[in-house]
Amino acid sequence: MSLKWRLVIASILVLSALIKIAPNFFNLEGKWWPAEGKITYGLDIQGGVHLVMGVDIDAVMKEKMTRTSRSLLEELKSADIKVKDVNVSNETLHEIKVTLENPNELSKSVELIEKNHKNYLQILSSGNVEILVKIYDTQVAEIKKLTLDQAIGVIRNRIDEFGVSEPSISAQGENRILVQLPGIKDSARAKELINRTAHLEFRIVSHELSPSGNFDENSKKLLELVQEAEKKSNYSLGKDGLNYVTYVKRINNDLKEKLPPNTMIAFTKAPEARTMEAGKLPQLLRTDTNIAGDLLEDAFVTYDERGQPQVGFKFGPEGSRRFGELTSKNINKQLAIVLDEVIQSSPVIQSKITSTGVISLNRGSQEDAFNEAKLIVATLRAGALPAALEQLEERSVGPTLGSDAIEKAKLAGLVAYAFIAGFMMLYYGVMGVIASIALALNVVCLIAVLTGLGATLTLPGVAGIILTMGVAVDANVIIFERIKEEFRKGSSLKLSIHDGFNNAYSAIIDSNVVAVSVALILFYYGTGPVRGFAVTLISGIVTSVFTAIFLSRVMIDLINERLGLKRA
Repeated sequence: MSLKWRLVIASILVLSALIKIAPNFFNLEGKWWPAEGKITYGLDIQGGVHLVMGVDIDAVMKEKMTRTSRSLLEELKSADIKVKDVNVSNETLHEIKVTLENPNELSKSVELIEKNHKNYLQILSSGNVEILVKIYDTQVAEIKKLTLDQAIGVIRNRIDEFGVSEPSISAQGENRILVQLPGIKDSARAKELINRTAHLEFRIVSHELSPSGNFDENSKKLLELVQEAEKKSNYSLGKDGLNYVTYVKRINNDLKEKLPPNTMIAFTKAPEARTMEAGKLPQLLRTDTNIAGDLLEDAFVTYDERGQPQVGFKFGPEGSRRFGELTSKNINKQLAIVLDEVIQSSPVIQSKITSTGVISLNRGSQEDAFNEAKLIVATLRAGALPAALEQLEERSVGPTLGSDAIEKAKLAGLVAYAFIAGFMMLYYGVMGVIASIALALNVVCLIAVLTGLGATLTLPGVAGIILTMGVAVDANVIIFERIKEEFRKGSSLKLSIHDGFNNAYSAIIDSNVVAVSVALILFYYGTGPVRGFAVTLISGIVTSVFTAIFLSRVMIDLINERLGLKRA
Protein backbone atom coordinates (compact mmCIF):
# COMPACT_ATOMS: atom_id res chain seq x y z
CA MET A 1 0.00 0.00 0.00
CA SER A 2 1.36 3.41 -0.92
CA LEU A 3 2.33 5.95 1.74
CA LYS A 4 -0.45 8.28 0.55
CA TRP A 5 -3.22 5.77 1.27
CA ARG A 6 -1.66 4.69 4.57
CA LEU A 7 -1.56 8.34 5.60
CA VAL A 8 -5.25 8.80 4.68
CA ILE A 9 -6.27 5.68 6.66
CA ALA A 10 -4.17 6.69 9.67
CA SER A 11 -5.65 10.22 9.63
CA ILE A 12 -9.22 8.89 9.46
CA LEU A 13 -8.64 6.42 12.31
CA VAL A 14 -7.00 9.00 14.58
CA LEU A 15 -9.69 11.60 13.81
CA SER A 16 -12.42 9.03 14.53
CA ALA A 17 -10.78 8.20 17.87
CA LEU A 18 -10.61 11.90 18.81
CA ILE A 19 -14.30 12.37 17.91
CA LYS A 20 -15.22 9.28 19.96
CA ILE A 21 -13.44 10.38 23.13
CA ALA A 22 -14.51 14.07 23.00
CA PRO A 23 -17.74 13.58 25.06
CA ASN A 24 -15.56 12.24 27.91
CA PHE A 25 -13.70 15.54 28.21
CA PHE A 26 -16.16 18.19 27.02
CA ASN A 27 -19.79 18.90 27.88
CA LEU A 28 -21.59 18.34 24.58
CA GLU A 29 -25.12 17.87 25.93
CA GLY A 30 -27.66 19.62 23.72
CA LYS A 31 -25.12 20.00 20.94
CA TRP A 32 -24.81 17.93 17.80
CA TRP A 33 -21.82 15.62 17.81
CA PRO A 34 -21.16 12.43 15.79
CA ALA A 35 -20.44 10.40 18.95
CA GLU A 36 -22.50 10.41 22.16
CA GLY A 37 -21.25 7.57 24.35
CA LYS A 38 -19.07 8.08 27.38
CA ILE A 39 -16.93 5.77 29.47
CA THR A 40 -18.88 4.37 32.41
CA TYR A 41 -17.03 4.84 35.69
CA GLY A 42 -17.03 2.15 38.35
CA LEU A 43 -18.13 2.36 41.97
CA ASP A 44 -14.64 3.28 43.18
CA ILE A 45 -14.53 6.33 40.87
CA GLN A 46 -18.04 7.78 40.67
CA GLY A 47 -19.45 6.44 43.94
CA GLY A 48 -22.61 4.39 44.43
CA VAL A 49 -24.04 1.68 46.67
CA HIS A 50 -22.25 -1.40 48.04
CA LEU A 51 -24.53 -4.12 49.46
CA VAL A 52 -23.93 -7.57 50.91
CA MET A 53 -27.07 -9.73 50.92
CA GLY A 54 -27.54 -12.95 52.90
CA VAL A 55 -29.54 -15.70 51.14
CA ASP A 56 -31.88 -17.80 53.31
CA ILE A 57 -30.89 -21.14 51.78
CA ASP A 58 -32.04 -23.09 54.85
CA ALA A 59 -35.62 -21.99 54.21
CA VAL A 60 -35.31 -23.21 50.61
CA MET A 61 -34.13 -26.63 51.79
CA LYS A 62 -36.99 -26.80 54.28
CA GLU A 63 -39.50 -26.00 51.54
CA LYS A 64 -37.83 -28.53 49.24
CA MET A 65 -38.10 -31.25 51.87
CA THR A 66 -41.73 -30.40 52.56
CA ARG A 67 -42.55 -30.65 48.85
CA THR A 68 -40.65 -33.92 48.58
CA SER A 69 -42.62 -35.38 51.49
CA ARG A 70 -45.91 -34.35 49.85
CA SER A 71 -44.77 -35.86 46.58
CA LEU A 72 -43.92 -39.14 48.31
CA LEU A 73 -47.32 -39.20 49.97
CA GLU A 74 -49.12 -38.69 46.65
CA GLU A 75 -47.00 -41.33 44.88
CA LEU A 76 -47.60 -43.94 47.56
CA LYS A 77 -51.33 -43.26 47.63
CA SER A 78 -51.48 -43.45 43.83
CA ALA A 79 -49.93 -46.93 44.10
CA ASP A 80 -52.77 -47.96 46.50
CA ILE A 81 -50.41 -48.07 49.48
CA LYS A 82 -52.03 -47.06 52.75
CA VAL A 83 -49.92 -44.32 54.35
CA LYS A 84 -50.33 -43.09 57.89
CA ASP A 85 -47.97 -40.14 57.62
CA VAL A 86 -45.04 -38.67 55.68
CA ASN A 87 -43.15 -35.89 57.42
CA VAL A 88 -39.75 -34.26 57.74
CA SER A 89 -38.00 -35.96 60.65
CA ASN A 90 -34.72 -34.05 60.63
CA GLU A 91 -34.30 -30.76 58.77
CA THR A 92 -30.57 -30.48 59.50
CA LEU A 93 -29.78 -33.93 58.11
CA HIS A 94 -32.44 -33.63 55.39
CA GLU A 95 -34.29 -36.77 56.46
CA ILE A 96 -37.94 -37.72 55.80
CA LYS A 97 -39.83 -40.47 57.62
CA VAL A 98 -42.60 -42.47 55.93
CA THR A 99 -45.04 -44.28 58.22
CA LEU A 100 -47.25 -46.95 56.66
CA GLU A 101 -50.46 -48.47 57.99
CA ASN A 102 -49.74 -52.01 56.80
CA PRO A 103 -46.30 -53.61 57.36
CA ASN A 104 -46.98 -55.99 54.46
CA GLU A 105 -46.64 -53.06 52.06
CA LEU A 106 -43.13 -52.16 53.25
CA SER A 107 -41.19 -53.88 50.45
CA LYS A 108 -43.53 -52.46 47.80
CA SER A 109 -43.05 -48.96 49.18
CA VAL A 110 -39.25 -49.29 49.30
CA GLU A 111 -39.22 -50.53 45.72
CA LEU A 112 -41.37 -47.61 44.54
CA ILE A 113 -39.16 -45.00 46.28
CA GLU A 114 -35.98 -46.53 44.88
CA LYS A 115 -37.46 -46.64 41.40
CA ASN A 116 -38.81 -43.07 41.32
CA HIS A 117 -36.05 -41.31 43.30
CA LYS A 118 -32.91 -43.42 42.87
CA ASN A 119 -30.72 -40.38 42.11
CA TYR A 120 -32.33 -38.10 44.68
CA LEU A 121 -33.31 -40.07 47.82
CA GLN A 122 -31.23 -42.54 49.81
CA ILE A 123 -33.04 -45.12 51.97
CA LEU A 124 -31.29 -45.14 55.35
CA SER A 125 -33.44 -47.76 57.06
CA SER A 126 -36.70 -49.66 56.71
CA GLY A 127 -38.51 -51.88 59.16
CA ASN A 128 -42.01 -52.79 60.25
CA VAL A 129 -44.06 -49.76 59.06
CA GLU A 130 -41.35 -47.07 58.91
CA ILE A 131 -39.02 -46.00 56.12
CA LEU A 132 -36.34 -43.38 56.74
CA VAL A 133 -35.01 -41.63 53.62
CA LYS A 134 -32.48 -38.87 53.12
CA ILE A 135 -31.73 -36.45 50.30
CA TYR A 136 -28.26 -37.24 48.94
CA ASP A 137 -25.56 -34.80 50.07
CA THR A 138 -24.59 -34.16 46.44
CA GLN A 139 -28.19 -33.16 45.71
CA VAL A 140 -28.26 -30.86 48.75
CA ALA A 141 -25.06 -29.15 47.58
CA GLU A 142 -26.48 -28.81 44.06
CA ILE A 143 -29.74 -27.28 45.37
CA LYS A 144 -27.82 -24.75 47.47
CA LYS A 145 -25.55 -23.77 44.58
CA LEU A 146 -28.51 -23.50 42.20
CA THR A 147 -30.40 -21.34 44.71
CA LEU A 148 -27.47 -18.92 45.00
CA ASP A 149 -26.98 -18.80 41.22
CA GLN A 150 -30.70 -18.19 40.65
CA ALA A 151 -30.74 -15.40 43.24
CA ILE A 152 -27.78 -13.73 41.50
CA GLY A 153 -29.54 -14.07 38.13
CA VAL A 154 -32.80 -12.59 39.43
CA ILE A 155 -31.01 -9.67 41.13
CA ARG A 156 -29.10 -8.99 37.91
CA ASN A 157 -32.35 -8.99 35.91
CA ARG A 158 -33.97 -6.62 38.38
CA ILE A 159 -31.02 -4.24 38.33
CA ASP A 160 -31.09 -4.30 34.52
CA GLU A 161 -34.80 -3.45 34.71
CA PHE A 162 -33.90 -0.56 37.05
CA GLY A 163 -31.38 0.74 34.52
CA VAL A 164 -28.12 0.64 36.48
CA SER A 165 -25.14 0.55 34.12
CA GLU A 166 -22.56 -2.20 34.63
CA PRO A 167 -23.51 -3.49 38.10
CA SER A 168 -21.17 -5.93 39.82
CA ILE A 169 -23.08 -8.90 41.29
CA SER A 170 -21.17 -11.92 42.56
CA ALA A 171 -21.31 -14.74 45.12
CA GLN A 172 -19.46 -14.50 48.42
CA GLY A 173 -19.10 -17.89 50.08
CA GLU A 174 -22.09 -20.26 50.12
CA ASN A 175 -24.89 -17.92 51.15
CA ARG A 176 -23.95 -14.31 50.44
CA ILE A 177 -24.19 -12.03 47.41
CA LEU A 178 -22.14 -8.89 46.82
CA VAL A 179 -23.97 -6.15 44.90
CA GLN A 180 -22.19 -2.99 43.72
CA LEU A 181 -24.23 -0.31 41.93
CA PRO A 182 -21.98 2.44 40.53
CA GLY A 183 -23.48 5.88 40.07
CA ILE A 184 -26.83 4.94 41.64
CA LYS A 185 -28.75 7.96 42.95
CA ASP A 186 -32.06 6.50 44.12
CA SER A 187 -30.48 3.95 46.47
CA ALA A 188 -33.67 3.41 48.50
CA ARG A 189 -35.67 2.35 45.44
CA ALA A 190 -32.84 0.13 44.20
CA LYS A 191 -32.67 -1.65 47.56
CA GLU A 192 -36.44 -2.07 47.58
CA LEU A 193 -36.32 -3.64 44.13
CA ILE A 194 -33.50 -6.01 45.13
CA ASN A 195 -34.97 -7.04 48.47
CA ARG A 196 -38.48 -7.58 47.20
CA THR A 197 -39.07 -11.33 46.96
CA ALA A 198 -42.02 -10.96 44.56
CA HIS A 199 -43.20 -14.42 45.61
CA LEU A 200 -46.63 -14.67 44.03
CA GLU A 201 -49.01 -17.46 45.02
CA PHE A 202 -52.66 -18.31 44.48
CA ARG A 203 -54.33 -20.02 47.46
CA ILE A 204 -57.87 -21.04 48.29
CA VAL A 205 -59.38 -19.22 51.30
CA SER A 206 -60.50 -21.59 54.08
CA HIS A 207 -63.48 -21.06 56.40
CA GLU A 208 -62.80 -24.13 58.53
CA LEU A 209 -62.74 -22.22 61.82
CA SER A 210 -66.46 -21.55 61.40
CA PRO A 211 -68.69 -24.68 61.76
CA SER A 212 -71.23 -23.09 59.42
CA GLY A 213 -68.61 -21.79 56.99
CA ASN A 214 -69.71 -18.21 57.67
CA PHE A 215 -67.15 -15.66 56.48
CA ASP A 216 -67.69 -13.09 59.27
CA GLU A 217 -67.69 -15.74 61.99
CA ASN A 218 -64.51 -17.27 60.58
CA SER A 219 -62.77 -13.86 60.42
CA LYS A 220 -63.80 -13.02 63.98
CA LYS A 221 -62.43 -16.30 65.32
CA LEU A 222 -59.20 -15.83 63.38
CA LEU A 223 -58.75 -12.29 64.70
CA GLU A 224 -59.22 -13.55 68.27
CA LEU A 225 -56.52 -16.18 67.78
CA VAL A 226 -54.09 -13.61 66.39
CA GLN A 227 -54.70 -11.16 69.24
CA GLU A 228 -54.34 -13.96 71.77
CA ALA A 229 -50.97 -15.01 70.34
CA GLU A 230 -49.69 -11.41 70.26
CA LYS A 231 -50.76 -10.79 73.84
CA LYS A 232 -49.30 -14.04 75.14
CA SER A 233 -45.83 -13.46 73.65
CA ASN A 234 -45.96 -9.63 73.76
CA TYR A 235 -45.23 -8.78 70.15
CA SER A 236 -46.99 -7.15 67.21
CA LEU A 237 -46.27 -6.09 63.66
CA GLY A 238 -43.79 -3.20 63.61
CA LYS A 239 -42.98 -3.45 67.31
CA ASP A 240 -39.22 -3.52 67.98
CA GLY A 241 -38.62 -3.49 64.22
CA LEU A 242 -40.53 -6.73 63.57
CA ASN A 243 -41.07 -6.84 59.80
CA TYR A 244 -44.10 -8.33 58.09
CA VAL A 245 -42.59 -11.58 56.77
CA THR A 246 -41.06 -12.44 60.16
CA TYR A 247 -44.33 -11.54 61.87
CA VAL A 248 -46.34 -13.89 59.63
CA LYS A 249 -43.90 -16.74 60.29
CA ARG A 250 -44.10 -16.15 64.04
CA ILE A 251 -47.90 -15.97 64.14
CA ASN A 252 -48.26 -19.21 62.17
CA ASN A 253 -45.67 -20.95 64.33
CA ASP A 254 -47.42 -19.86 67.56
CA LEU A 255 -50.85 -20.95 66.27
CA LYS A 256 -49.90 -24.14 64.41
CA GLU A 257 -51.60 -26.34 67.05
CA LYS A 258 -54.82 -24.31 66.88
CA LEU A 259 -55.15 -24.03 63.10
CA PRO A 260 -56.70 -26.75 60.89
CA PRO A 261 -54.21 -29.02 59.05
CA ASN A 262 -52.69 -27.65 55.83
CA THR A 263 -53.66 -24.05 56.56
CA MET A 264 -51.84 -20.81 57.34
CA ILE A 265 -52.66 -17.22 58.25
CA ALA A 266 -51.88 -14.29 55.98
CA PHE A 267 -53.09 -10.70 56.11
CA THR A 268 -54.63 -8.11 53.86
CA LYS A 269 -54.53 -4.38 54.51
CA ALA A 270 -57.80 -2.82 55.59
CA PRO A 271 -59.23 -0.46 52.92
CA GLU A 272 -59.07 2.60 55.17
CA ALA A 273 -55.55 1.88 56.48
CA ARG A 274 -52.45 3.47 54.98
CA THR A 275 -50.06 0.81 56.30
CA MET A 276 -50.33 -2.83 57.29
CA GLU A 277 -49.44 -1.91 60.89
CA ALA A 278 -52.37 0.52 60.99
CA GLY A 279 -54.95 -2.05 59.96
CA LYS A 280 -54.43 -5.70 59.08
CA LEU A 281 -57.15 -8.26 58.44
CA PRO A 282 -56.27 -11.96 58.82
CA GLN A 283 -57.47 -14.71 56.48
CA LEU A 284 -57.03 -18.47 56.67
CA LEU A 285 -55.50 -19.98 53.52
CA ARG A 286 -55.06 -23.55 52.34
CA THR A 287 -51.41 -24.50 51.89
CA ASP A 288 -52.12 -27.58 49.74
CA THR A 289 -53.89 -25.70 46.95
CA ASN A 290 -51.25 -23.17 45.99
CA ILE A 291 -49.94 -22.32 42.53
CA ALA A 292 -46.65 -20.41 42.49
CA GLY A 293 -45.99 -17.33 40.40
CA ASP A 294 -42.97 -18.91 38.72
CA LEU A 295 -45.44 -20.33 36.20
CA LEU A 296 -46.18 -16.80 34.96
CA GLU A 297 -45.30 -15.98 31.39
CA ASP A 298 -45.73 -12.20 31.58
CA ALA A 299 -46.79 -9.34 33.85
CA PHE A 300 -47.91 -5.84 32.88
CA VAL A 301 -49.61 -2.68 34.18
CA THR A 302 -53.27 -2.43 33.25
CA TYR A 303 -56.31 -0.42 34.46
CA ASP A 304 -59.70 -1.29 35.90
CA GLU A 305 -63.05 0.21 34.86
CA ARG A 306 -62.43 3.21 37.16
CA GLY A 307 -59.03 3.93 35.61
CA GLN A 308 -57.11 2.66 38.64
CA PRO A 309 -53.76 0.94 37.91
CA GLN A 310 -53.54 -2.78 38.58
CA VAL A 311 -51.17 -5.63 37.73
CA GLY A 312 -52.15 -7.98 34.92
CA PHE A 313 -50.55 -11.41 34.55
CA LYS A 314 -50.53 -14.21 32.02
CA PHE A 315 -49.71 -17.88 32.52
CA GLY A 316 -47.80 -20.17 30.19
CA PRO A 317 -49.24 -23.53 29.03
CA GLU A 318 -48.42 -25.46 32.24
CA GLY A 319 -49.60 -22.60 34.47
CA SER A 320 -52.85 -22.27 32.49
CA ARG A 321 -53.55 -25.97 32.89
CA ARG A 322 -52.91 -26.02 36.64
CA PHE A 323 -54.73 -22.72 37.25
CA GLY A 324 -57.68 -24.03 35.28
CA GLU A 325 -57.79 -27.21 37.40
CA LEU A 326 -57.59 -25.23 40.66
CA THR A 327 -60.37 -22.79 39.76
CA SER A 328 -62.68 -25.44 38.25
CA LYS A 329 -62.54 -27.49 41.48
CA ASN A 330 -63.23 -24.49 43.74
CA ILE A 331 -66.07 -22.57 42.09
CA ASN A 332 -67.89 -20.23 44.52
CA LYS A 333 -64.88 -20.23 46.83
CA GLN A 334 -62.49 -17.33 47.40
CA LEU A 335 -59.12 -17.35 45.66
CA ALA A 336 -56.47 -15.35 47.51
CA ILE A 337 -53.83 -13.65 45.38
CA VAL A 338 -50.82 -13.52 47.71
CA LEU A 339 -47.73 -11.42 46.95
CA ASP A 340 -44.87 -11.68 49.45
CA GLU A 341 -47.27 -13.19 52.02
CA VAL A 342 -49.59 -10.17 51.65
CA ILE A 343 -53.11 -10.92 50.39
CA GLN A 344 -53.66 -8.44 47.56
CA SER A 345 -57.22 -9.53 46.85
CA SER A 346 -59.45 -12.57 47.33
CA PRO A 347 -62.19 -12.65 44.67
CA VAL A 348 -64.84 -15.38 44.50
CA ILE A 349 -64.27 -17.88 41.70
CA GLN A 350 -67.29 -17.65 39.41
CA SER A 351 -66.05 -19.98 36.68
CA LYS A 352 -62.96 -21.78 35.42
CA ILE A 353 -60.03 -19.39 34.81
CA THR A 354 -57.08 -20.34 32.64
CA SER A 355 -54.48 -17.98 31.22
CA THR A 356 -54.93 -14.39 32.50
CA GLY A 357 -55.86 -12.46 35.64
CA VAL A 358 -55.28 -9.20 37.54
CA ILE A 359 -54.04 -8.09 40.95
CA SER A 360 -55.91 -5.11 42.42
CA LEU A 361 -53.85 -2.68 44.51
CA ASN A 362 -54.88 -1.02 47.76
CA ARG A 363 -53.05 2.30 47.33
CA GLY A 364 -54.17 5.82 48.19
CA SER A 365 -53.48 8.02 45.18
CA GLN A 366 -53.37 6.97 41.54
CA GLU A 367 -49.70 7.92 41.36
CA ASP A 368 -48.87 5.68 44.35
CA ALA A 369 -50.86 2.83 42.80
CA PHE A 370 -49.12 3.26 39.45
CA ASN A 371 -45.65 3.28 41.05
CA GLU A 372 -46.52 0.20 43.09
CA ALA A 373 -47.86 -1.55 39.98
CA LYS A 374 -44.65 -0.78 38.05
CA LEU A 375 -42.51 -2.13 40.90
CA ILE A 376 -44.53 -5.36 41.13
CA VAL A 377 -44.42 -5.84 37.36
CA ALA A 378 -40.65 -5.29 37.33
CA THR A 379 -40.07 -7.88 40.05
CA LEU A 380 -42.49 -10.43 38.58
CA ARG A 381 -41.05 -10.11 35.08
CA ALA A 382 -37.51 -10.39 36.40
CA GLY A 383 -38.50 -13.53 38.25
CA ALA A 384 -39.22 -14.50 41.83
CA LEU A 385 -36.24 -14.82 44.12
CA PRO A 386 -35.71 -18.48 45.05
CA ALA A 387 -34.94 -17.45 48.64
CA ALA A 388 -35.52 -14.51 50.95
CA LEU A 389 -32.68 -11.98 51.23
CA GLU A 390 -31.31 -10.33 54.35
CA GLN A 391 -29.29 -7.14 54.04
CA LEU A 392 -26.08 -7.76 55.99
CA GLU A 393 -24.04 -4.74 54.95
CA GLU A 394 -24.56 -1.44 53.17
CA ARG A 395 -22.03 1.22 52.27
CA SER A 396 -22.58 4.36 50.27
CA VAL A 397 -19.40 5.32 48.43
CA GLY A 398 -19.13 9.04 47.70
CA PRO A 399 -17.60 10.36 44.47
CA THR A 400 -15.05 12.50 46.37
CA LEU A 401 -12.79 9.56 47.18
CA GLY A 402 -12.93 8.43 43.57
CA SER A 403 -12.15 11.94 42.32
CA ASP A 404 -9.04 12.10 44.49
CA ALA A 405 -7.93 8.69 43.27
CA ILE A 406 -8.51 9.56 39.61
CA GLU A 407 -6.54 12.80 39.97
CA LYS A 408 -3.62 10.87 41.43
CA ALA A 409 -3.93 8.32 38.64
CA LYS A 410 -3.81 11.11 36.04
CA LEU A 411 -0.68 12.51 37.69
CA ALA A 412 0.88 9.03 37.70
CA GLY A 413 0.03 8.63 34.01
CA LEU A 414 1.58 12.00 33.08
CA VAL A 415 4.73 11.27 35.06
CA ALA A 416 5.01 7.82 33.45
CA TYR A 417 4.51 9.29 29.98
CA ALA A 418 7.07 12.04 30.59
CA PHE A 419 9.62 9.52 31.82
CA ILE A 420 9.08 7.12 28.90
CA ALA A 421 9.01 9.91 26.27
CA GLY A 422 12.14 11.54 27.71
CA PHE A 423 14.07 8.28 27.66
CA MET A 424 12.96 7.40 24.10
CA MET A 425 13.88 10.83 22.74
CA LEU A 426 17.27 10.85 24.44
CA TYR A 427 18.14 7.33 23.31
CA TYR A 428 16.59 7.20 19.82
CA GLY A 429 16.49 10.84 18.78
CA VAL A 430 13.92 11.58 16.04
CA MET A 431 12.57 8.03 16.17
CA GLY A 432 12.10 8.49 19.92
CA VAL A 433 9.92 11.55 19.19
CA ILE A 434 7.87 9.42 16.78
CA ALA A 435 7.54 6.70 19.45
CA SER A 436 6.34 9.30 21.99
CA ILE A 437 3.69 10.62 19.57
CA ALA A 438 2.60 7.04 18.84
CA LEU A 439 2.37 6.38 22.57
CA ALA A 440 0.06 9.39 23.06
CA LEU A 441 -2.08 8.24 20.13
CA ASN A 442 -2.18 4.78 21.69
CA VAL A 443 -3.84 6.22 24.82
CA VAL A 444 -6.31 8.14 22.61
CA CYS A 445 -7.20 4.98 20.68
CA LEU A 446 -7.48 2.95 23.90
CA ILE A 447 -9.95 5.40 25.46
CA ALA A 448 -11.91 5.40 22.18
CA VAL A 449 -12.10 1.58 22.22
CA LEU A 450 -13.23 1.50 25.86
CA THR A 451 -15.87 4.14 25.10
CA GLY A 452 -17.11 2.16 22.11
CA LEU A 453 -17.28 -1.07 24.12
CA GLY A 454 -19.25 0.64 26.88
CA ALA A 455 -16.74 -0.78 29.36
CA THR A 456 -16.74 0.23 33.01
CA LEU A 457 -13.57 2.04 34.03
CA THR A 458 -12.46 1.33 37.61
CA LEU A 459 -9.25 2.28 39.38
CA PRO A 460 -7.71 -1.10 38.42
CA GLY A 461 -8.70 -0.22 34.86
CA VAL A 462 -6.86 3.08 35.14
CA ALA A 463 -3.85 1.09 36.35
CA GLY A 464 -4.26 -1.04 33.22
CA ILE A 465 -4.06 2.08 31.03
CA ILE A 466 -0.84 3.20 32.74
CA LEU A 467 0.59 -0.33 32.47
CA THR A 468 -0.30 -0.34 28.76
CA MET A 469 1.85 2.74 28.25
CA GLY A 470 4.88 0.84 29.50
CA VAL A 471 4.06 -2.26 27.48
CA ALA A 472 3.27 -0.30 24.31
CA VAL A 473 6.74 1.21 23.99
CA ASP A 474 8.30 -2.28 23.98
CA ALA A 475 7.18 -2.79 20.37
CA ASN A 476 8.86 0.46 19.33
CA VAL A 477 12.07 -0.54 21.08
CA ILE A 478 12.13 -3.90 19.24
CA ILE A 479 11.46 -2.20 15.88
CA PHE A 480 14.06 0.53 16.39
CA GLU A 481 16.72 -1.95 17.46
CA ARG A 482 16.00 -4.07 14.37
CA ILE A 483 16.32 -0.98 12.16
CA LYS A 484 19.67 -0.13 13.78
CA GLU A 485 20.90 -3.70 13.17
CA GLU A 486 20.00 -3.54 9.48
CA PHE A 487 21.58 -0.08 9.17
CA ARG A 488 24.83 -1.34 10.75
CA LYS A 489 24.94 -4.11 8.12
CA GLY A 490 25.27 -1.42 5.47
CA SER A 491 21.70 -1.27 4.19
CA SER A 492 20.19 2.04 3.11
CA LEU A 493 17.96 3.81 5.63
CA LYS A 494 14.83 3.09 3.57
CA LEU A 495 15.69 -0.61 3.28
CA SER A 496 16.68 -0.75 6.97
CA ILE A 497 13.27 0.62 7.97
CA HIS A 498 11.52 -1.88 5.72
CA ASP A 499 13.51 -4.89 6.96
CA GLY A 500 13.52 -3.67 10.56
CA PHE A 501 9.72 -3.59 10.72
CA ASN A 502 9.35 -6.95 8.92
CA ASN A 503 11.87 -8.71 11.17
CA ALA A 504 10.28 -7.30 14.34
CA TYR A 505 6.73 -8.50 13.59
CA SER A 506 7.17 -12.07 14.85
CA ALA A 507 8.68 -11.02 18.20
CA ILE A 508 5.99 -8.34 18.72
CA ILE A 509 3.11 -10.70 17.87
CA ASP A 510 4.48 -13.54 20.05
CA SER A 511 4.95 -11.37 23.12
CA ASN A 512 1.53 -9.73 22.79
CA VAL A 513 -0.28 -13.05 22.20
CA VAL A 514 1.13 -14.25 25.53
CA ALA A 515 0.00 -11.04 27.26
CA VAL A 516 -3.49 -11.27 25.74
CA SER A 517 -3.75 -14.93 26.83
CA VAL A 518 -3.02 -13.99 30.44
CA ALA A 519 -5.52 -11.12 30.25
CA LEU A 520 -8.19 -13.48 28.87
CA ILE A 521 -7.64 -15.84 31.81
CA LEU A 522 -8.08 -12.88 34.19
CA PHE A 523 -11.28 -11.90 32.38
CA TYR A 524 -12.72 -15.44 32.45
CA TYR A 525 -12.02 -16.22 36.10
CA GLY A 526 -12.10 -12.72 37.56
CA THR A 527 -15.06 -10.67 38.75
CA GLY A 528 -15.83 -6.96 38.99
CA PRO A 529 -12.74 -4.72 38.90
CA VAL A 530 -10.45 -7.63 37.93
CA ARG A 531 -12.44 -8.14 34.73
CA GLY A 532 -12.33 -4.38 34.12
CA PHE A 533 -8.53 -4.48 34.42
CA ALA A 534 -8.43 -7.41 31.96
CA VAL A 535 -10.63 -5.60 29.41
CA THR A 536 -8.45 -2.49 29.64
CA LEU A 537 -5.27 -4.55 29.27
CA ILE A 538 -6.57 -6.48 26.23
CA SER A 539 -7.77 -3.28 24.55
CA GLY A 540 -4.46 -1.58 25.33
CA ILE A 541 -2.44 -4.42 23.82
CA VAL A 542 -4.50 -4.30 20.61
CA THR A 543 -4.16 -0.52 20.25
CA SER A 544 -0.44 -0.60 21.12
CA VAL A 545 0.24 -3.12 18.36
CA PHE A 546 -1.74 -0.94 15.94
CA THR A 547 0.06 2.29 16.84
CA ALA A 548 3.54 0.69 16.96
CA ILE A 549 3.28 -1.24 13.70
CA PHE A 550 1.00 0.96 11.60
CA LEU A 551 1.04 4.55 12.88
CA SER A 552 4.76 4.60 13.72
CA ARG A 553 5.58 3.18 10.28
CA VAL A 554 3.49 5.85 8.57
CA MET A 555 5.18 8.65 10.53
CA ILE A 556 8.70 7.26 9.96
CA ASP A 557 8.14 6.80 6.21
CA LEU A 558 6.59 10.26 5.91
CA ILE A 559 9.46 12.02 7.70
CA ASN A 560 12.08 10.01 5.83
CA GLU A 561 10.48 10.83 2.48
CA ARG A 562 10.00 14.56 3.16
CA LEU A 563 12.93 15.43 5.44
CA GLY A 564 15.23 12.45 5.46
CA LEU A 565 16.19 10.68 8.66
CA LYS A 566 19.68 10.53 10.12
CA ARG A 567 21.19 7.59 11.87
CA ALA A 568 20.07 7.44 15.50
